[in-house]
Amino acid sequence: MVQYDFDGTTAVVTGAASGIGRQTALEFARHGASVVVADVDDNGAAETVDLIADGGGEAVAVHTDVTEMSDVERMVETAVDEFGSLDYAVNNAGVGGAQEPTGDLDEADWERIVDINLNGVWRSLSAEVDHMVGQDGGVIVNMASVLGHVGFQNASAYVAAKHGVLGLTKTAAWEYADDDIRVNAVCPGFIETNMLEEGGITSDEQLRQEIAGRHSQNRLGEPEEIAAAVVWLCSDAASFTNGEPLTVDSGYRGI
Repeated sequence: MVQYDFDGTTAVVTGAASGIGRQTALEFARHGASVVVADVDDNGAAETVDLIADGGGEAVAVHTDVTEMSDVERMVETAVDEFGSLDYAVNNAGVGGAQEPTGDLDEADWERIVDINLNGVWRSLSAEVDHMVGQDGGVIVNMASVLGHVGFQNASAYVAAKHGVLGLTKTAAWEYADDDIRVNAVCPGFIETNMLEEGGITSDEQLRQEIAGRHSQNRLGEPEEIAAAVVWLCSDAASFTNGEPLTVDSGYRGI
């Protein structure tokens, strides 16, 4: 098992109460980082903190709604106040949202999905780089999706937001490279998470098999597999990787 040296560093992970976010927080802690567990789900965030503590790590939970700039600013302040720095940030919070054809999607649903999945990443990144510019750099990973590369029926808002995350990532990577801040994205395929369950994909066996069959290994991914990619991007092993949309999708074949 690969081991990185993150001792004495601090990582912030949004959407860390469950799924990919929780596994990413646990992975950072396994490699020695102190972790700020940020989420609107306070109970889930507390469970993540407990899991990290059970493994001998350090973590603190902070209520964070990524649609509120004041929340993401407090998230960054918590990292610095509790642990002394902000070295790594993973902007993972997101929602699936309504599944409707583009012309039938309610405007309020469009705005909510885009506000969380795209604007929320921008708000978080903005607060993070504001601090990192004043220290010795850092690494930011934005959670995009394989649907940031391809279309998907009845998911126009989600797809548009994830395409936007990739554009934001590539632009910020150039803007902050001179400040020794690397900004990358991870584009997961379909992963075994609550989001898929809530979207009816994992509860509908026929749909589940159809989606799984679009991946070369004929299965859905696991959160741990995405967390491993995120932590690699933050490590020195990825020191020449910047502005990269790292796709972890078993060669997903779109419609």
